[in-house]
Amino acid sequence: MKEYVLITGASRGIGRAAALSFARAGYPVLATARNTDGGLDTLRKIIAAETDTECLTLAGDIGSESFTDKLFSFLSSHGGLKALINNAGISHIGLLQDMTLGQWENLFRTNITSMFLTCRAAIPLFLARGEGSIVNVSSVWGLSGASCETAYSASKGAVNTFTRALAKELAPSHIRVNAAAFGVIDTEMNSFLSPDERQSLTDEIPEGRFGSAEEAAGLLMDLALHHPYLTGQVITMDGGWL
Repeated sequence: MKEYVLITGASRGIGRAAALSFARAGYPVLATARNTDGGLDTLRKIIAAETDTECLTLAGDIGSESFTDKLFSFLSSHGGLKALINNAGISHIGLLQDMTLGQWENLFRTNITSMFLTCRAAIPLFLARGEGSIVNVSSVWGLSGASCETAYSASKGAVNTFTRALAKELAPSHIRVNAAAFGVIDTEMNSFLSPDERQSLTDEIPEGRFGSAEEAAGLLMDLALHHPYLTGQVITMDGGWL
């Protein structure tokens, strides 16, 4: 039976780079995103042009239970699950006092509820095959917090604790759960920075540059596919920043 790597938030940034990396390494990919900009279609075409690896795509709101049910029904009808990469996420920049309840709920729905839904659906599939791997994408702000990003920091702190707790729950079943806490990665999420802000931030990073989406994808692949004794860990990749 063909086993897929499921990647959420795969239409751009780290998720897109991860989908390309897994596909180029020969692992069938199931990529999902809201896809309002046609990013999933572009991803599928690139993979088809560059590899012989299958790439299935499905667009929808990963924070919706009905869409997640549809996604895993689709997955089960096409094959099994080798690894789950929970990458979908959004940020919010601004003072907490100015944030609306709707913005708060949307952020947590995308960053946390989606992870609960995908993990809950993936666990039975992993139990059936006797092993599995879940990798959650986090941030250094989930470890230290950031001014004007309180909600985002809180959501990523929840990702880290969720990861550690679920890892303990699933370790007896040989299902690994880890997270990657990234620093500044050069993706669209940081496109709001002005040139001066980018330079100022770069000056704070000992490595002297932003990380690339491809470097982030490499860590996700490593955590997902290797190190059978590694679980419950939040691995930081930030160029020595924090």
